[in-house]
Amino acid sequence: VQLQASGGGLVQAGDSLRLSCAASGRTLNNYNMGWFRQAPGKEREFVAAIRRSGTRDYANSVKGRFAGSRDNAEDTAYLQMNSLKPEDTAVYYCAAGELNNVWNYWGQGTQVTVSS
Repeated sequence: VQLQASGGGLVQAGDSLRLSCAASGRTLNNYNMGWFRQAPGKEREFVAAIRRSGTRDYANSVKGRFAGSRDNAEDTAYLQMNSLKPEDTAVYYCAAGELNNVWNYWGQGTQVTVSS
């Protein structure tokens, strides 16, 4: 499966953005979807998971502000990011996998920059 992330940009603190992850090659129904981010000088970290079952998990740092969703008919996953903070600045990646917490496929990343 190929993944294409989009929707990043430069926003101010408190603004919202919605990231999209379009899948091609295989139907999204078969995969758990995840969002990760990597800030400059830091390791990549987990942000959210939207599983095939419909369950969702979030990193503590984004709980209550970010919401993951998926549209299997459109083979697209989304990450709605509200109340953005400067510390959310990072390259955001989407990922897919068939096994729980195993991410075999990665998109190319989209830059999110939040100014204070």
